[in-house]
Amino acid sequence: MRGTAVAAIALTMVVSACAKDNGGTTTTQTGSACEFATPPTAPTTSQAAATDSKKVDGSALKLGLAYDIGGRGDASFNDLAAAGFDKAIADMGVKKENTRELSAAPNEDETAKQTRLRQLATEGFNPIVGVGFAYTESLKVVAPEFPNVKFGLVDSAVEGVTNVTPLVFAEQEGAFLAGVIAAYQSKKCHIGFVGGVDIPLIQKFEAGYNQGARTAAPKIAIDKKYITPAGDFTGFQDPPKGQEAAKGLIDKGADVVYPAAGASGIGVFAAVKQAGVLAIGCDADQYNQPSLAANRDVIAASSLKRVDVAVYDFFHAAAGNDLASLPKVFDLKSNGVGYATSGGKVDAKLQGIVEGYKAQIIEGKIKVDDKI
Repeated sequence: MRGTAVAAIALTMVVSACAKDNGGTTTTQTGSACEFATPPTAPTTSQAAATDSKKVDGSALKLGLAYDIGGRGDASFNDLAAAGFDKAIADMGVKKENTRELSAAPNEDETAKQTRLRQLATEGFNPIVGVGFAYTESLKVVAPEFPNVKFGLVDSAVEGVTNVTPLVFAEQEGAFLAGVIAAYQSKKCHIGFVGGVDIPLIQKFEAGYNQGARTAAPKIAIDKKYITPAGDFTGFQDPPKGQEAAKGLIDKGADVVYPAAGASGIGVFAAVKQAGVLAIGCDADQYNQPSLAANRDVIAASSLKRVDVAVYDFFHAAAGNDLASLPKVFDLKSNGVGYATSGGKVDAKLQGIVEGYKAQIIEGKIKVDDKI
């Protein structure tokens, strides 16, 4: 289920999670505002799909949630999952004692993940969501052991295992819109990207961001920095390194920085605030995140990856025995990704430009790359 009820999920309580670093920079006219391509015309009506919601009784269910590292309160996509979990509990009448949340530890092995999932299933929790692609290998083992348990997996799929539902996103589409906004907000036509870990999932954010910025301003300069290489997931939970990475990009000339770095993004915003430049949030409306209140004035906009919507929709569909109703990919058309403009820095003219690009993506006139 998507639509009005799901769109009302309280994004105000959550924040974000978004190539090898070669220090690459595009050709540019650094030092002045961008020269922009002719933008598309904004549509007169919303292009996003509208769906009806219906009440589902989940009072007999036991809902389980297995977080990635950081867990609830990570100022990242775990908090988005928590928001969807909380809404499902409230809307479906699930008893609090019939819910369970377990969290991962940094760089833990597969045995720990398998144990966590197996514990939830053994204790009767069903349906269960694994938050993050890190649960992919573990679900290959555990899900077949519990064929009657419905598992949802955020950011990944398990081929050939029928009781695992993939909850995957077109992150690159929301990042494309972030890139458009960054280009228009930059005074020097020079922007930056901070990735948490150098993996394909985060490279999707970079690819979309770069394409959006270059579509809007073909000569824009874009620098990037990944905090850690593939395999070292501490890059999602290290604000000091996020701050260091952002400072490096700002020192090179970037005056708008987009972090796709989980909790490390907190450090990115601190660096941006200190330098007096701007940032684009990632995954949630970060301007409204309480933990970022001190730095929120530098957040010009946010790309949205609605993990909360996907988690809520999965629990709702599982309770109604209607998993086939879920979208194959949570994209712009299904309201699974998008953007937010809290803070007042995006005026009506720029919002119209962004809506024009959004419509072209939904209509298939623009194909957004998911690889750099």
